[in-house]
Amino acid sequence: MLRLRSVEDDAEVRAGLDRIRVELGVPGPFPEAVRGEAVAAAARPPGGGERADLREVPLFTLDPPGSMDLDQAMHLERRPGGYRVWYAIADVAAFVRPGGAVDAEAHARGVTLYLPDAKAPLHPPELSEGAASLLPGRDRPAVMWTIDVDDRGATTGVDVRRALVRSRERLDYASADAADPRVALLGEIGRMLQEAEAARGGVDLPLAEQEIEHGPDGWHLVLRGGVPSEGWNAQISLLTGRAAARLMLEGGVGLLRTMPPPRPEALERVRRTAVALGIGWPEGRSYGDVVRSLEPARPAHAAFLYESVALLRGAGYVAFDGAPPEQAAHSAVAAPYAHVTAPLRRLADRYAAEVCLALAAGRPVPGWAREALPGLPDTMRRALQRSGGVERACVDLVEALLLRDHVGESFDAVVVDTDPERGGGQVQLVDPAVVARVEGERPPLGAPVRVRLLEADPVRRLVRFALAG
Repeated sequence: MLRLRSVEDDAEVRAGLDRIRVELGVPGPFPEAVRGEAVAAAARPPGGGERADLREVPLFTLDPPGSMDLDQAMHLERRPGGYRVWYAIADVAAFVRPGGAVDAEAHARGVTLYLPDAKAPLHPPELSEGAASLLPGRDRPAVMWTIDVDDRGATTGVDVRRALVRSRERLDYASADAADPRVALLGEIGRMLQEAEAARGGVDLPLAEQEIEHGPDGWHLVLRGGVPSEGWNAQISLLTGRAAARLMLEGGVGLLRTMPPPRPEALERVRRTAVALGIGWPEGRSYGDVVRSLEPARPAHAAFLYESVALLRGAGYVAFDGAPPEQAAHSAVAAPYAHVTAPLRRLADRYAAEVCLALAAGRPVPGWAREALPGLPDTMRRALQRSGGVERACVDLVEALLLRDHVGESFDAVVVDTDPERGGGQVQLVDPAVVARVEGERPPLGAPVRVRLLEADPVRRLVRFALAG
């Protein structure tokens, strides 16, 4: 995700982001009927229904700094021969009336959209940052997953039920202390699950985050790699998603997140890219092994990862009721997988969790959830397309702003893609770490080149280069 600092001090940036909101249909403030329904739902007591009281479980959250929409809280334990993971997920269904105003608005939005200066949330803040968020020191309704794994990361037991929970503390990636016993145990389990993922053939692209700061001498862009705790935290979510998929496949109804395996010709192209960029790919070593050895802040490695994204295309949602889908696995996870851990920010998760709760309890799936399943894949496809478009537009805007005072100058770059039909291709600058189109002859993939900046237009969000010399 792109991060901008000091946006509030730059009118041109704000104007550019406002154009993106209009052009791409980013939702604005919630209608009064939606806010009113959310306020009323937030005022209800957090208990009610068949809900286990698990407030004694010492949960904590781990999120980016400043996050208020806290979907997940965890508690981790060592057990003989393995571990137990307590994973509480915000119970959004406890606040959203099927067919109501909040529900309808969530279907229209699909996901929370993130822009550098603000976000367009899936649910009103009274819920997403208030009554439904697993904030510390508050009683909250949750969907509690209890998952046992052995010392090799294999799941040995799964339970899911509605519960009343109380998180103890909010940690963030930037300040989480590796000496904290909770973080240390997360690292122990996370690394074990990463090893199990590698053994399955899973792939996790370590894409760098672009961060742009505005200083006295203009804009500056740097690539920052993630901290290890982010990867460990993601493994707990993936573990839960795999458990959810297994429940749904065994129960014959559900909503999976799937992705087909990469085509052989696409894999061969990425292998050629590795050779061109000087990245070792020994015989017998898997693509996932190569990816795990990379440092995304290094230009050649970033170029390889940019090209590698092509292998991870085709992800989508598949609903089924009866026979499981022919393509039930997610190739990057190397297992069947479902989204159930981010219901504050992703519509599909609320429905998939409801299916899992019913199947685990041996009860029929509620009609409102079962009837909505067939339409959710298309709803989520549209929402994620808009999300991707917004993210790309924001990157294009800040890159044009970053470079507009340097038209005519030359830069060192690496060719990360070529265009056999139009000529030219894509280059990644060494500094700043911008990816943009280069015009002219078709440059060799992976070659170091000098490029000259032809145009940088923040209004059109356009950056163009030509090969220099």
